Amino acid sequence: FAPREPGAAARCSRGSARGGRFLLQGGASAVPSRRVPGASGEMDLAYVCEWERKPKSNHCPSIPLVCAWSCRNLIAFTTDLKNEEEKDLTHMVHIIDTEHPWDVYSVNSGHTEVITCLEWDQSGSRLLSADADGRIKCWSMTDHLANSWESTVGSVVEGDPVVALSWLHNGVKLALHVEKSGASNFGEKFSRVKFSPSLTLFGGKPMEGWIAVTISGLVTVSLLKPNGQVLTSTESLCRLRCRVALADVAFTGGGNIVVATSDGSSTSPVQFYKVCVSVVNEKCKIDTEILPSLFMRCTTDPARKDKYPAITHLKFLARDMSEQVLLCASNQNSSIVECWSLRKEGLPVNNIFQQISPVVGDKQPMILKWRILSATNDLDRVSAVALPKLPISLTNTDLKVANDTKFFPGLGLALAFHDGSVHIVHRLSLQMMAVFYGSSSQRPVDEQTIKRQRTAGPLVHFKAMQLSWTSLALAGIDSHGKLSMLRISPSMGHVLDMNMSLRHLLFLLEYCMVTGYDWWDILLHVQPSMVQNLVEKLHEEYMRQNAALQQVLSTRIVAMKASLCKLSSSTIARVCDYHAKLFLIAISCTLKSLLRPHFLNTPDKSPGDRLTEICSKITDIDIDKVMINLKTEEFVLEMTTLQSLQQLIQWVGDFVLYLLASLPNQGSPVRPGHSFLRDGASLGMFRELMVVIRIWGLLKPSCLPVYTATSDTQDSMSLLFRLLTKLWLCCREENHITEPDDTLIDECCLLPSQLLIPNIDWLPINDGIISKLQNKQLVRLQFGKAPGLVGHTISSQFDAFVRAPGQPKIDHLRRLHLGAYPTEECKSCTRCGCVTMLKSPNKVTAVKQWEQRWIKNCLCGGLWRRMPLSYS
Repeated sequence: FAPREPGAAARCSRGSARGGRFLLQGGASAVPSRRVPGASGEMDLAYVCEWERKPKSNHCPSIPLVCAWSCRNLIAFTTDLKNEEEKDLTHMVHIIDTEHPWDVYSVNSGHTEVITCLEWDQSGSRLLSADADGRIKCWSMTDHLANSWESTVGSVVEGDPVVALSWLHNGVKLALHVEKSGASNFGEKFSRVKFSPSLTLFGGKPMEGWIAVTISGLVTVSLLKPNGQVLTSTESLCRLRCRVALADVAFTGGGNIVVATSDGSSTSPVQFYKVCVSVVNEKCKIDTEILPSLFMRCTTDPARKDKYPAITHLKFLARDMSEQVLLCASNQNSSIVECWSLRKEGLPVNNIFQQISPVVGDKQPMILKWRILSATNDLDRVSAVALPKLPISLTNTDLKVANDTKFFPGLGLALAFHDGSVHIVHRLSLQMMAVFYGSSSQRPVDEQTIKRQRTAGPLVHFKAMQLSWTSLALAGIDSHGKLSMLRISPSMGHVLDMNMSLRHLLFLLEYCMVTGYDWWDILLHVQPSMVQNLVEKLHEEYMRQNAALQQVLSTRIVAMKASLCKLSSSTIARVCDYHAKLFLIAISCTLKSLLRPHFLNTPDKSPGDRLTEICSKITDIDIDKVMINLKTEEFVLEMTTLQSLQQLIQWVGDFVLYLLASLPNQGSPVRPGHSFLRDGASLGMFRELMVVIRIWGLLKPSCLPVYTATSDTQDSMSLLFRLLTKLWLCCREENHITEPDDTLIDECCLLPSQLLIPNIDWLPINDGIISKLQNKQLVRLQFGKAPGLVGHTISSQFDAFVRAPGQPKIDHLRRLHLGAYPTEECKSCTRCGCVTMLKSPNKVTAVKQWEQRWIKNCLCGGLWRRMPLSYS
């Protein structure tokens, strides 16, 4: 930030604002870096995706154009499909995954009028759309697929356009304490805020539903009952109804709803209402109350009284922050932005009454009053506003405190201008934090250029924008219907040392780990040189947490490490290890859950826990001696169940054999499975599973893993268990890992001559976009057309782990071979590329339970998307 120049305020004009100067009323000026074509250091384009031009129909941006970004990194936006033959418009809703933006799911929304609002729910799995005819539709995934959606329920306020829409609050709010980002305990960095749901069912469970505000001043609430029915009620915001051009919805910690409205004129007050929702006698009841209103500061300034006639944007700074609101007033050429805060202030008492009854302490009468926090000077005309979603806890709204944390990305909001530029400004002080200049936003060099530019037609600019849930990426839909994905620097363009940048990324990765949100937007900023450091730091922070929290986050951190390692060629082999570890954890939990205590025995511990305890105490290398210590009656299962688990059992046996055979080459970290050789916990899990499989083999020999041995008399299970136990003893204590002795290595060297070493089916190449963005070069994409991976450096590292074309493909979760050209419909993970069949071929309960674990998400936590039959 540059110091304020003498007389800078006097020289500031609309032209200088376009040139990059961004002045604050009553504050310092923020001067961005020198303007150059394209992106600045703070923001740059990652990729753009546009529609194919067709001769008879094309996508054109709707008016108004809206978009929404979910916590699962799904983006929904609207366009109007124009058919030149029939001369009609179809109102389309498009949903994309940011990792596969070309794989767009476009659906005819069924809305007869233009779509005015889109809103994701808190889980990112359902979407609301509302139109100018008062119709609201709720969209949900079909078969839990990110590229298949359907609308089953909705509500309507006939003929009354919807101007604001929101899901009811579920009472979950997690605050981020940026100032404590260096703390070791997650409980200090992220704290649960006491926040009441908008409406609760019996027992305190939050009731789902949505609230909408219409143009005629009506508020409508729709509640989703547990039986699937929709309970809808409509009420006027106030007795004297008036036109509502703009509105927004926020929530209070006490469970109330606050609605802000404006009739569009800057000379009219911005009204606020408190809305209370309740259910009485199976009917939805709405109560409203008028709150203090405000007039924009620019309308009370004599010099600007008539300069900005229209309020064009009205937004609460956050859904759960009803005390702060952002307002933008505009004319045809320029805009002004103001940030307001609602505060409690003491009401002055006349001296006469003070003498009669002095007011002391809490007895002083208080009043709610809107106070302006900050405002900008003249700006170019604002075309779109995007607000941050990170619930950052600021202990004080004072501007000095706000400026002390100005380098953190979640504190900024985005303003898009008609000249094609985008500014990130602090959400309280409105100071400049980052800037992006589009191709059309070059500063005119002389008067003739200005005239040519004005006659050339409208500039390309964002008509709708959304920030990601970590504020590290920005999606914009421009006036041509094109989607642009922008990176926002974690340091906001300021020169920070590497440790500070890594700390920002690490802090946000931890936030995603705790909340379960998708972290794709963080990966945009991870360079190959950062991967090793981030993985190590993430593991260190994880190990500092208590045992209960570690258990909750155990699989999520493994998935996070896998996605990070995919970004560097030196760690690419570890991706296979992490996915194998996720699969091992899942198999271990599933097989142990099938064990049942004997009906005469009522132990304190489950059979699975007792198995772990006994296997860790008894270090015998003979599998039969370990098995004797277990109560085999707890392992009795039906024969059909045991046979149905054979594919999972086979994977365990194959992987143990592969690991032991690769032990002599342990000095090569580029080989998959390398990290398992020193992972005592994972080797211990394999050892437990070998014991379980041995017992089940006595009941049903055909469920045992099949090995191709050179000798018919060889007991392959005993041999592998003996070698596995020796390796486990070397590294079972994390702090005292010893090297395998020569005898063990020699025995492992002989394994290929005793048993046929299997080929392990590693995950396929993920065809996503994230690995293509490493070199910071703009990637141009087209909706409906997948880009190739030919010549990519990272993908070439995977060649050793991928099946050759024409070889049989495999269901990665069921471990079934699908053939070279699968005939079954399949789905793949949007993150790791894991492939599995869409419909289950099994009828056995145990296998159905295994498949049910992955019905909504992949084992890495990614969403599923439908694949064509002949996938490659």
